[in-house]
Amino acid sequence: MRNAERGTRNIRVGVDARDLTLPFRVPTSAFRVCLLVAACTPVTTRPDFRPDPGALVVTLDARPERITAALDSLVPAESLEIAHANVRDGYVETAWYDTQAHRTRRHERDITNLAATVKIRFWADPWVPGQTRLTTEPVYRPRYDPSRPERSLEAIVSKELEGYKIAQRFVDKLKERFGVPKAAQ
Repeated sequence: MRNAERGTRNIRVGVDARDLTLPFRVPTSAFRVCLLVAACTPVTTRPDFRPDPGALVVTLDARPERITAALDSLVPAESLEIAHANVRDGYVETAWYDTQAHRTRRHERDITNLAATVKIRFWADPWVPGQTRLTTEPVYRPRYDPSRPERSLEAIVSKELEGYKIAQRFVDKLKERFGVPKAAQ
């Protein structure tokens, strides 16, 4: 007998009919649970914080995967180094970049001028089908305090400074390459 709604079976299990039987068996329930858990894992390479409300936001006519892949080529073209990138998550983060010395600073201990050293983060989020909401966050650290988390010390770069202009150039190049929806113009 098989109960289709529950996926259970009523069969005799054993070599001989005189052996004890297991009246009900659910052969796929553990598999289904494992499959469900594997499909819903919240693993992401994005940071556990949201972009700053003062970050640059633009809507582009492309899917997030295309935007992230384009950033993978645009960032090195501007002499910046990518610290973290994941096309599936739609996230790209540069290493710290000294805008006066035009050098990447791989470690925080290498940063000599806090005000001129920036990090740019990109969040490419699906907006409507075929469009992406790109958030570009150029940040710097006004001071160094190892006792506090890195994010609590960061501030958005002023529009007049070179770090913001680099971020704006990225946004302009992406607008040129993918276009902006008519409703967003």
